Amino acid sequence: MRFTLSSRALRDYQKLSPKLMKIADKQFSFLLRNIRHPSLRAKKYDETRSIWQARISDNLRFYFKIRGDEYYVLTIVKHPK
Repeated sequence: MRFTLSSRALRDYQKLSPKLMKIADKQFSFLLRNIRHPSLRAKKYDETRSIWQARISDNLRFYFKIRGDEYYVLTIVKHPK
């Protein structure tokens, strides 16, 4: 599988603190190895648009699509609680 950030996700990523960037990188590597990795808690977020949600930290999520052999990250946002 490949991994791509949309332009919006790239902007979101660049706004993260260095500590959160490191955590995000780790989570992205888990995604590439195994979408079912427990710390990702990946799940289908929007069935009709085929959007998935996964966890970066307690307060941060990323949303992505699976397009062929690519994970395409749409955005990185704070988790609304």
